[in-house]
Amino acid sequence: MPSLRRCLAGLALGLLGAASQARAADDSMAQRMQACTGCHGKDGRAASDGYYPRIAGKPAGYLYRQLLAFRDGQRRYALMAHLLAPLDDHYLREMAGYFAALDLPYAAPQPPTADAATLRRGQVLAQHGDAARDIPACAACHGMALTGVAPQVPGLLGLPVDYLNAQLGAWRTGVRQAVAPDCMAQIARRLTPQDLNALTHWLAAQPVPAGAPSAEAPGPAPMHCGSMPGAKVAE
Repeated sequence: MPSLRRCLAGLALGLLGAASQARAADDSMAQRMQACTGCHGKDGRAASDGYYPRIAGKPAGYLYRQLLAFRDGQRRYALMAHLLAPLDDHYLREMAGYFAALDLPYAAPQPPTADAATLRRGQVLAQHGDAARDIPACAACHGMALTGVAPQVPGLLGLPVDYLNAQLGAWRTGVRQAVAPDCMAQIARRLTPQDLNALTHWLAAQPVPAGAPSAEAPGPAPMHCGSMPGAKVAE
């Protein structure tokens, strides 16, 4: 996989060499983080292959938690784990803060490929959930605009359908994990394959609303989640 080798080489040179060159005249976080953009696209706006997601503008707390998870084995992806292994918590927090501060426009979504009934089901799940199966709406945690909630919850818009499918599948199978209680794993396992397909296709087809905040202020959560410390649970 030539593209994977290029990512590995770029990340290794950029991230692992950054600490030793911290005093160099041309050193900056922007320069160091070019290693990340080899996979995640220019300025972290997402790669064109539909697999490496956008990281620009995601909440700093979320990005930091994901970097920790890759480094420490809660998220399993050998490339990220290998390259983050030598980096300490402080440097990971710097990386997260850099990308969180990038306020950049989103590209228009690709036209949906699912039929109208599938997209309607996805919209219902995203905006209202399914109370009969104890599935909260995505908007209850990810914000009414689905653009994220500061400081811990990412937005769901502006992500390709392949990436969304891969992540929900990883939650279902335990490949991706969060601090217990692991809300996303619980919710993903309650979704049928048809629900998952409907939800990801509808989310991927939605444009990021013009003027929408990159992350809303936190409000009551529908359930207690280990990845949302201190969040008040709605009654």
